[in-house]
Amino acid sequence: MTRQTVRCRVAGAVLLAGVLVVGGCATPVSVERVDHATVHQLLTRDVLSAHVLSDPTHNVLRRWSLTDRFLAQPETAIADLQRAVADGRGGADEVFALAEMSFLHASEGGGRPYFLAAALCAYAFLFPEGMDQPPSPYDPRLRLATDVYNRGLTSGLATEDGTGMAIHAASYPLPSGQLDVDFEPRELAWGGRQLTNFFPVAEVEVHGLDARYRQPGIGAPMAAGTTQGNLTAGFQVGARVKTPVTALLRVPDPRRQLAGGRVHARLELYPSSEAEAVLIDHQRIPLEIEYTSTLAYMLDGLPVWEFEFGGFLRGGLLEGQASRLIALEPYRPGRIPVVFVHGTASSAVRWAEMLNDLRSDPRIRDHFQFWFFSYETGNPVPYSALLLREALRQAVSALDPSGQDSALHEMVVIGHSQGGLLTKLTAVDTGDRFWTAVFRKPPDQLEVAPTSRDLLVRSLFVKPVPTVKRLVFIATPHGGSYVAGNRISQFIAGLVRLPGNLVGALSEIGQMDSTTTALAQEARFGSVYGMTPGSLLVRTLAGTPIAREVKAHSIIAVRGDGPVETGDDGVVEYKSAHIAGVESEYIVRSGHSTQSDPHTIEEVRRILLLHWTESCSKRQDCPPAGDAAPRIASRLR
Repeated sequence: MTRQTVRCRVAGAVLLAGVLVVGGCATPVSVERVDHATVHQLLTRDVLSAHVLSDPTHNVLRRWSLTDRFLAQPETAIADLQRAVADGRGGADEVFALAEMSFLHASEGGGRPYFLAAALCAYAFLFPEGMDQPPSPYDPRLRLATDVYNRGLTSGLATEDGTGMAIHAASYPLPSGQLDVDFEPRELAWGGRQLTNFFPVAEVEVHGLDARYRQPGIGAPMAAGTTQGNLTAGFQVGARVKTPVTALLRVPDPRRQLAGGRVHARLELYPSSEAEAVLIDHQRIPLEIEYTSTLAYMLDGLPVWEFEFGGFLRGGLLEGQASRLIALEPYRPGRIPVVFVHGTASSAVRWAEMLNDLRSDPRIRDHFQFWFFSYETGNPVPYSALLLREALRQAVSALDPSGQDSALHEMVVIGHSQGGLLTKLTAVDTGDRFWTAVFRKPPDQLEVAPTSRDLLVRSLFVKPVPTVKRLVFIATPHGGSYVAGNRISQFIAGLVRLPGNLVGALSEIGQMDSTTTALAQEARFGSVYGMTPGSLLVRTLAGTPIAREVKAHSIIAVRGDGPVETGDDGVVEYKSAHIAGVESEYIVRSGHSTQSDPHTIEEVRRILLLHWTESCSKRQDCPPAGDAAPRIASRLR
C-alpha cells in the first residue's frame, strides 16, 4: 500500500467522521426497553382495540405505497388494494388488510357497505378454500379477523333504526359490487315457537351479574325473543324469554366471489340450545355465544319488586296464568330437569347468578334443563306445595305421555327458604298425618262445600311426585324462621289477601269448633304463620321423613365466623335448617340470600354432577358428564 493510498484513506475517514458529526451523534434507528403492559399494547393495537390499523395491515399499506392515500382517500386505497387481490397480485396478507381497512373506514362514516365488506374479507382470510393456507392458530390475525367478521356482520345487518339485526333474505350494496343474502325462514322455528326481535348482545355492558360468560367463536351473537307457541299444561317457555342465538353468513368460494364483485351468501341462524359449533371449509368452528349478556338483557327492566311483593300480598296474582312452571328453552328430551323454587317475597330472578354460573359449564348445560316454579308466597305452604306438585305431574304427562324419556323421571328440585318447604313436599308421603293434625273427623264427615273438601284433601294428603329423585334445601326453615314470629312479620302477614278458592275453604274452617279442627276460630292461615317456630305446619312437616328413594342435600347459611350450631343467616337459625337423613350438609358463611354465593353455587354444581353420574349408572344409557362433546349443527351446509 503506497503512502498516497494511506493519505487518501485517512482523508476519507476524516471526511466521513465529519459527516457523522454534522448529521448527529447517533443512528436514527433506536430501541427503548418498555414494560410488559406497554409492549402488549403496542403489539396488539388494532382497529377494534385502539381504532387504528394493526402492524400487519400497516406493513401491507407500506408495501403497496398506500399509507398516505389511505389517510387522505381511504375508499380509493381500499379499491386499489381490492383490484390487486382480484388480479391475483395479492394474497392472504392483503385480504386481511382489506378487512381491517374496510372496518376502520366503516366506523368513520363509510357505513353498511364497508362493514359488510370487512366481514366478507375477514371470512375470506379465515376460510380461503384452497387459495391460500388458512391462518396459523398462533397468528394473532386469526382472532382479530374473527372479531372483525363478527362485528362487521353485526353492524352490516343492523336494522334501519340500529336497535337490532335484520335476519332475512336481502341484497346489500358493497363498495364495489353487491351482496345477495339468502335466508330460509324455517330457521326461525325453535321448539314450536318462532324466533324474533334479534338484539346484538356482544355490544352491551352487563351490570348485576358477577361473571360474564361467553363462548368465543365465529358469528354475530344475539339475544332472540320468541313468539308464543302452543302451551303445554303445567309447562311453558316464558313469554319474556330471550335465548342466545348466533347469526352466521356463509360465503362459498369467498376469494373468487369477492374478485367478481357480486357475492352470494347464505345467512344461517343457530340457537345455542341446538348447536355450539359448525363445519366450515372442513373445519369444526365454534360459534360465538353470549350466555350472560343474553340473560342480563332478558332480565333488564323486569318489575321484580312489584312482582315479588305483589306476589306475597296478593294470593291470586298468578291466577289465570297458563303455567307456573317456566322454562328458558323448549323441553329437551334426554336432559334432566332442575326445578328452582324461590322463597318468600321473592321470584325466579333471584336464581340468576346461580343460573349464570351453572349454564357456563358444558357438563351442566348439556345434561340438564332448567325450570322455574312461581307462586304467590303469602299463601299457605301446603297450598303452594300442591300447585308445585300438580305442575310437575302435568308437565311430565304432557311432555312425555308414553314415558319414554328416562331423564324426565330423574328430576332435581332445589328450594330456597320457603321454597325448600315446598320442595320437601314433593317427596314425602304424609298418609293422614297432616289431616289428623288439623281435623278430628275424616274427610267424608267434614261439613264443608265439596270444592273445599277436594282442595283440603289434595293439599293435606301428600304423595311423592314419582319423577322427583333428588332435593336440595338452601337456607330452609324446617323448624321455622324466628323472623316469621316477630311482630312486624305477623303484621305484614295480616295484609295478605288469599285467593278466592282458599278464602271459602279457610273461612269454613275458621267457623268450626275445637271438636272438629285444631284450627278452630283461627283467622290466620298464610305462609308466615305456618313458618313461625312451633306452628302446626312446622311440627308436622319436620316429623315427616323424605321418601326412601329420594336423595336430599342441605346447604345452610351461617353468618360470621362463630360456632355453626348457635349461628343463623339473619332469617333462619342453623338448628332450624339442619335435618337428619340428608346425603350431605354444606355450611356457607353467608346471609340468608345465599343462592348467589359462589360457594353455594359450587355445591349445587357438585350435587348436579353427582346426580348425573348416579342416574346414568342406574339407567346405563349415557356417558359420564365430563365426556360432553360440543354440539355441532346437524344441518350441515
